[in-house]
Amino acid sequence: MADAKLFTRGKAQELRDELRGANDKRDKGYLRKKTALKKIVANMTMGNDMSPLFPDIVQCMQIQVLEIKKMVYLYLVNYGRLRPEEITSAIGGFLSDCADRNPLIRGLAIRTMSSIPLPAIVKALVDPLRHALQDQDPYVRKTAAIAVAKLYASEPGRKVVEREGFVGMLRDLLADHNPTVVANCVAALVEISERGDDIVLKLNGNVAGKLVAALGECSEWGQIYILDSLLSFVPQTPLEAEQLAERISVRLQHANSAVVLTTIKVILYLMNYMEDDVLMRVLERKMGPPLVTLLSSGSEVQYVGLRNILLIIQRRPGILQNEVKVFFCKYNDPIYVKLAKLEIMYRLTREENVSEVLAELKEYSTEVDVDFVRKAVRSIGRLAIKISSASDQCIQTLLNLIATKISYVVQEAIVVIKDIFRRYPNQYESIITTLCENLDVLDEPEAKSSMIWIIGQYSDRIENSDELLEDFAFTFKEEPAEVQLALLTAVVKLFIRRPTAAQELLPKVLKLATEEAENPDLRDRGFMYWRLLTSNPTAARDIVLSEKPAISTETDRMDKGMLDQLLLQTGTLGSIYHKNPNTFIRTAKARYLPDSPALNASSKRHLITPSGSGMSSSALRAPPVLPARPVSSVPAANSAQSPVPPSAAAGGGISDDVYGQLSDLEFVNGGGAGYQTDIPRPRGAEEDLLF
Repeated sequence: MADAKLFTRGKAQELRDELRGANDKRDKGYLRKKTALKKIVANMTMGNDMSPLFPDIVQCMQIQVLEIKKMVYLYLVNYGRLRPEEITSAIGGFLSDCADRNPLIRGLAIRTMSSIPLPAIVKALVDPLRHALQDQDPYVRKTAAIAVAKLYASEPGRKVVEREGFVGMLRDLLADHNPTVVANCVAALVEISERGDDIVLKLNGNVAGKLVAALGECSEWGQIYILDSLLSFVPQTPLEAEQLAERISVRLQHANSAVVLTTIKVILYLMNYMEDDVLMRVLERKMGPPLVTLLSSGSEVQYVGLRNILLIIQRRPGILQNEVKVFFCKYNDPIYVKLAKLEIMYRLTREENVSEVLAELKEYSTEVDVDFVRKAVRSIGRLAIKISSASDQCIQTLLNLIATKISYVVQEAIVVIKDIFRRYPNQYESIITTLCENLDVLDEPEAKSSMIWIIGQYSDRIENSDELLEDFAFTFKEEPAEVQLALLTAVVKLFIRRPTAAQELLPKVLKLATEEAENPDLRDRGFMYWRLLTSNPTAARDIVLSEKPAISTETDRMDKGMLDQLLLQTGTLGSIYHKNPNTFIRTAKARYLPDSPALNASSKRHLITPSGSGMSSSALRAPPVLPARPVSSVPAANSAQSPVPPSAAAGGGISDDVYGQLSDLEFVNGGGAGYQTDIPRPRGAEEDLLF
């Protein structure tokens, strides 16, 4: 019968009758019995409830045919937990199969019993599992090793494993002559150590050497298990780390990408314990080509490789420092691959190759995919901040893109130009006119707030800055909080620099921010500016127009201690999310770089410990020293010019009536509250002070 015909929904009673009708002695080779069981398994796969057939299936355990055994055991694994009272009737058949002459049946029985974590089954499994761990056949031993890990995953099984000493037996099996058995033992011990709180896998030099010797004869999955277990080996001398890294480096040439990534993970781990710079450079050169080879795989494997590469080059930039062209995007790359490549291109760009990368990014900026174009434009701005010698090239490229008049390109360019202004103050103000010509295309909050920041920051150099800000204020109520906050600050800057120009606009914006806004942050900032301007104009100028620290790309970099921790997760979900698995998987354990006498100074400086007290640079910084609170915010010499309301002076402090304070701030003729009218003065001169 064709397999497709088996997948027809049938009733349990009909299948029971067919199963019982197959007991005829004339059924040679149990063909009818096999067909009936296949139909039951097919219905079970489709979601039909076949649990009423449990007693009939248990009777089939007596048939010593491997194909029938597999289907019977598959059924028992699926419905054994739902029928805890009836599963005890199958224990006799299990124990009989555990002693069968056929090793395949013995292994199958052990595997099935370990997959049914019920107290009765766990109790019956103890003796057969102990014998299976010492069985003559390697298939039974490797199956028993995995059975111990499966048993440990259940609550009743965990107590049995700890009581019967199965973990010790697994440790002894690490010296087995069969590499498949060794690989399964390693996998079981790693699984148990990750689940258990008091069981930690630790390897010494001899055991680690034996595991590496078994790599050549293992399957691909076996190699991954063994390589992953080497993270439990803590080198005590740099020589141990160097020798082990040399021995496993041959796995970098493996065809399987998972084996390659796991090998790279172990080598990067061992490099933390090396002192020989020459050997470390050699290992870095060896790791480069295998990582590049990952980009010739399918899109999904490419993305996994790219996310891991992004972590690796932040910690070891020398691995791919000359390979930036490899990450140039292809026209048929999926968007998620393109975005990952863009980030890596930015990380690998240096003064030597910045011209090539800029030309490539400019090409990307003409693509049809909006998200990709935005990221490309933003990368150009980030390169200007990262490489100061290339800032002129980046600015010219951005101006060329603005000239295209494409809405989303112009808006993204304005956003990054704002950051460039912050990085290089008083250097590129000549392009402000070009930016102001494109105000009509701004319809996104981030672009609007960036343009408003530019207008406010350079309000003394933009002649019609008051008119531009007034246009934005016209839709103040409808704007998102991001734009409102930027506009409020920009208007205050305008008022401080040119009081006459903002004498009508400032009260209007302050009133909107404090009386009609629903956002608490906006109201608080409005009140803060209001009180600051009315109580101490000099302090307002010093605060609002204070020198801002130039931004840098240092904030883009992940802490080296965190990188070392994440690189221990290379090839796992943690390396894709760039998060420790314990933050998104409830049962996962965090991995930490273990301390050792061989740990080199660079890694020790940024070491993160399980207690959370890292030795990273951020932890070593001294806490900020807060200045003493001044007795008076206004110097005595300037007390006559201070616009403190009479009510506040009489009460010995500032009045709580904020609206009353605003009335004391005179906006007419530029003569009130210590403000002067804006008279042209040379920049940088002492007379430039407006208060």
